[in-house]
Amino acid sequence: MSAIIEINHLKKSFGDNEVLKDIQVSVNKGEVLTIIGSSGSGKSTLLRCINLLEKPTSGEIIYNGENVLQKGYNLPKYRTHLGMVFQSFNLFNNLNVLDNCITGQVTVLKRKPEEAEKIALANLEKVGMKQFQGAKPNQLSGGQKQRVAIARALSMNPDVMLFDEPTSALDPEMVGEVLKTMKDLADSGLTMVIVTHEMGFAKEVSDRVIFMDKGVIAEAGTPEEIFGHPKEERTKAFLSRILSEH
Repeated sequence: MSAIIEINHLKKSFGDNEVLKDIQVSVNKGEVLTIIGSSGSGKSTLLRCINLLEKPTSGEIIYNGENVLQKGYNLPKYRTHLGMVFQSFNLFNNLNVLDNCITGQVTVLKRKPEEAEKIALANLEKVGMKQFQGAKPNQLSGGQKQRVAIARALSMNPDVMLFDEPTSALDPEMVGEVLKTMKDLADSGLTMVIVTHEMGFAKEVSDRVIFMDKGVIAEAGTPEEIFGHPKEERTKAFLSRILSEH
C-alpha cells in the first residue's frame, strides 16, 4: 500500500490540555479510513490537524514524502489536495449551488470558468444535485446542502477527502441520502478519512477503523476486527454503549 499521508508522533495541546497524544497513522491511496470514539476523544482535532485548520504542537505530517510542517513548505498548495466536508455545510448563502461549486476552482486552482462549470456539473450529478444547480442554499434541506458541500469539495479534485461527522447536524431522515452518496464515493476508489458516529456505515464502507480514546489511538484494525472482535476493554465498552443507544 502506498501511503498518501503519514502522521508521525503527532501531538496537539490547547493550553495545558493535551488533546492528541503521540498519534501514529497513515492514510493509504484508495482506502476508506474511519475514525470512531466518544465526544472529546480527539477525532475531529486529528482531522483538523491533517488539513492544518489546527496547527499541531509537534510531530510530522508527511504528504507524498515531504513533511508539511517544516518551515517554508507551501501550505496553501498542500491544502488544495485535501477536500473537507464539515458538519455545518459552510456553503455561501449568497451564491447558488452551481456557483458554490465553481468559486473555489476559479479562485484557488485558477481554472477557467467554463472548465470549472463543467467539473462542477459533473460532481453535482454524481451526488444527485444537478437539478438544483440554480437554487440557493436556503432553499435546500440539510441533506441536500451536505451533498452540495461534497460536490464542492470533489470539484477541487482532492487526493484525499476528509469528512468531519458529515451527518451529525442532519435530521434522521436525511442521514441516509448523505451516507449513500459517501458510499458511492468509497466504491469509486476515492481516498477518504471519515470521522463518524454511524457505526453501521463505518462497518460497511471502511477498509480500516481507528478507535480513539482520550487523545490516543486505542485500537485499529479492519471493520471485522474492531466491530466483531475488539481486543481492548475501552473499545468494547464504547461499542456496547453506542449500540445500546441505537
